Amino acid sequence: MTTRFALHAVEDSHASGAGLMRAVALDATLDGVGCFAASQPQAAECERQLRQFGYAGAVEWVAGGRPQRLERFGTLYHPAPGIERLAWRRLGLGERRYSLCGITHTTASHAVMSTIANLPVAPLRSWDAVICTSRVVRDSVRVVLEQQADYLRARLGAQRFELPQLPMIPLGVHCRDFDGLAARRGGARERFGIGADDVAFLVLGRLSFHTKAHPQQMFSALERAEKGGRQVHLVLCGWFADDAIEKAFREAAAALCPSVWLTVVDGRVPDRQLDAWAAADIFTSLPDNVQETFNLAPIEAMAAGLPCVVSDWNGYRDTVRDGVDGYRIPTVMPGAGAGLDLAQRYDDGVDSYDMYCGHTSQAVALDGAQLTQAYARLINDAGLRRELGGNARSRALREYDWPVVFARYRALWSELDERRRADALLAPALPQAVPDRQDPFALFAAYPSMQITPASLVELAPDASLALLRQYRELAINRFAHAALPTLEEFGQIFGSIESRPMQVDELLDTLGPCDRPTLLRGLAWLSKMDLLRIRAADE
Repeated sequence: MTTRFALHAVEDSHASGAGLMRAVALDATLDGVGCFAASQPQAAECERQLRQFGYAGAVEWVAGGRPQRLERFGTLYHPAPGIERLAWRRLGLGERRYSLCGITHTTASHAVMSTIANLPVAPLRSWDAVICTSRVVRDSVRVVLEQQADYLRARLGAQRFELPQLPMIPLGVHCRDFDGLAARRGGARERFGIGADDVAFLVLGRLSFHTKAHPQQMFSALERAEKGGRQVHLVLCGWFADDAIEKAFREAAAALCPSVWLTVVDGRVPDRQLDAWAAADIFTSLPDNVQETFNLAPIEAMAAGLPCVVSDWNGYRDTVRDGVDGYRIPTVMPGAGAGLDLAQRYDDGVDSYDMYCGHTSQAVALDGAQLTQAYARLINDAGLRRELGGNARSRALREYDWPVVFARYRALWSELDERRRADALLAPALPQAVPDRQDPFALFAAYPSMQITPASLVELAPDASLALLRQYRELAINRFAHAALPTLEEFGQIFGSIESRPMQVDELLDTLGPCDRPTLLRGLAWLSKMDLLRIRAADE
């Protein structure tokens, strides 16, 4: 296994960056670490972080203007997918001098998509890699790469594409950080006003209804869940971007789950975050957003021994085992063709990145009935909570503890070393698809459990009404997305066209006559998100 590597000393805002630095510092088998930096102060900061976490080995500054010195380290690790410029810089030095290794985090921004689309034309080799943190993010990366390859074949007659490896390695957590939670549980619950027989749900992380997780179905399911007379608490441990977003969360909670006791905790304060982990009985996280690719919070919850109720979305599909560590709730969104206008609005500057993500997420729905049932099972069965939480803790230690994950990094880098030594160097009409500006519902088609197709069946929920639709539509957590959804008149036409029996989507759209099909498809998903409509596969 490789005994040395170099870090690209650039700002890494992801929580995993500090986790990796700790993992490096704790690995006593490393011979040395290089800090590839444009300036000495950047290299000094890289070394300071390593020393802070206890690293005692050699640290060497590799000046940004002299990348040939990376040869003695074997691999340069860059904390983002954009390694193409580093490959161009390496080209004139000798491509076999060292390997490049990037990693995916959020891939939904057009800047990152453009970076990925540039990989096939950069001088990258089989001894380079971009680590994908989940299967679904690897799928979306491949969609961009395949579309770019199609374009280059048609435009330039390109026939051979050498791409970096795309290994799947999850992010990690330091599981031992959660060992002392039991000792502080009683005090933490007292500080939060959680009684001995009460049940506390925890949401942890940045709190945003347009770029993280829309809370409506969580609030509604908590209210509807059978509680057996128990008081249920919801602890939101995180931070809001501004007062308006916090106000929107509180407004929605008051409207949708008035019987649930809401506590908001500043998750940026380490002691408060530990109290939240200690006080909780159940962790829940229901992202419906294309920005999310993995998210560390469920892994932290597993390390804390909590059962997890999460959406069947993004990297959660790889981490939380349904019925073993918790429950994964099925998700649904429209198929390809329902969102190219959203990508174009974002590209034209009409919508910000946040609005692009928010508009897309408004057409992603969870199975509200299954979510309610999962919450009810865990609320009413302490033994089940202990069983699933124990399974989760064991899995976190076995699969996601940073020393385990970092060992997989090092094994990958050793494989790249071997490839670098041994691997050989290796007109149709232009495709209409733009590789890095795609319909989000095509690009992220692997995320949901099911897609809305022409044959999908839709039926109104028993309590569905236009009055309820108007109420939900005017909540601040939904109001921002009016431009991406049908008008009230169009929603009324949908309600009037759906008969008492289930209808196929194509039959419904035909009934509506000439219409904006993408917007109406998003509207169907949004009605499901509001639990006003049920969407099923044709063969159910």
